[in-house]
Amino acid sequence: MKLFKYTVMLLAFLFATQSATASAIGDRDEALDMFKTYINTMVQKVEKAKKPAKKREILNNSFDEMTAAFDKALSFGVVSKKDRKAINTFKADIEQKKNELNGLDGYKKVANNNLNDFANYVQQDLEQADTVTFSISAVLLVLIIILLLLV
Repeated sequence: MKLFKYTVMLLAFLFATQSATASAIGDRDEALDMFKTYINTMVQKVEKAKKPAKKREILNNSFDEMTAAFDKALSFGVVSKKDRKAINTFKADIEQKKNELNGLDGYKKVANNNLNDFANYVQQDLEQADTVTFSISAVLLVLIIILLLLV
C-alpha cells in the first residue's frame, strides 16, 4: 500500500510540475476534474457498501480528508486573502454537510436508508459550488487533490 501511495505521489508531482507550464485555464479544469473524480469515487464507495455504518464511515472520512487537505493548503502561506476566503467558505460547506450527516449543530441525522441519496446530493452540491471560484493557482489545486488522495 505504501508503494502505491508513493507511486501516486510521484506521478502527481510530475503532473503538477508539467501542469505548471500549461495554460492556467487548462490546469484549473484538470484539477477540478480530479476533484470531481475524488467525489465520484466517494459516492461509488458509499453505494457499494452494504451496511449503513460503513456508508456513514466513508462519508465522514471523505469529509475529514477534504477538510484536512484544505487546511494543509492554507498552511502553505501562499494563498491570497481572496483564495483563503473561498477555501474557508468551501470548508464550512463541507463541515455543514458532515454535521447534517451526523445530526449535529441542529440538523436531523441523515437516515440510514437515505445515505446513498445524501452522497449523491453532496456530489451534486460540491461539483456545482458557486461559493468557490478556485482561482488558486493550478499547482496548488493539484497539491490539494494529492493531499485528498493520500491522506
